[in-house]
Amino acid sequence: MIIDCISDLHGFYPKLEGGDLLIVAGDLTGRDRRDEYIYFCSWIRNSGYKKIVVIAGNHDNLMEKEPEFFLSNDQVSYLCDSVTEFEYEEQIDHPASTEHVSIDVLMYQTKKLKIWGSPWSLTFPGMNPHCKAFTCDTEEELAEKWALIPHDTEILICHTPSWGLHDSVDGKRCGSQSLTSWISNHVNTLKLFICGHIHEGYGIYDIRNLQDHFDDMYTTIHVNASHVNERYQPVNKPIRVIL
Repeated sequence: MIIDCISDLHGFYPKLEGGDLLIVAGDLTGRDRRDEYIYFCSWIRNSGYKKIVVIAGNHDNLMEKEPEFFLSNDQVSYLCDSVTEFEYEEQIDHPASTEHVSIDVLMYQTKKLKIWGSPWSLTFPGMNPHCKAFTCDTEEELAEKWALIPHDTEILICHTPSWGLHDSVDGKRCGSQSLTSWISNHVNTLKLFICGHIHEGYGIYDIRNLQDHFDDMYTTIHVNASHVNERYQPVNKPIRVIL
């Protein structure tokens, strides 16, 4: 299954390759204008994916004020502390035999991925007052948001990174410690975590490509899919994950 992840578009909309599932993790427009959201909706609906899942970020004030503006449909799901499922076909090998020879018959089974999306992040000193959509002032408030996440979630989309991965700005960690705690307690079910917000944290941490032993929280694939860098230049490609 092909999953493409992108976040922090800030008004830049690259050409996408298409695939099974597109995940967009917030900060959708450049100036938070209604016409930009209309263009964004057109862009994702013509991007060539079977299903698209979108959350908001701290720049998306319109989505906080008018959540009904973004209407979900069969192709696109807008999540705000809510869940959706992605149904897909998984190939399985099925041994079979004829009178003279054994063969492998290609068969498929229908499976579902449970996906939860949450737009929240922490405020910080000097934060632009126009960029405080979906923000909390304390980790305790954030922890209440994460407590809503179902325990059997397989893909988790948050605007903020967890603390400790993809969250460093000038050597300082900016992710959510309570989110790290939630992820570390659900590594047996959580396959993929996608975030953005910290532009400098762009990248993927995929334990499947490594041989050494790591703590349990790193068995989940972690992606910071910020499209722009710290100078708001659209230099980062969408990150592709094969599940």
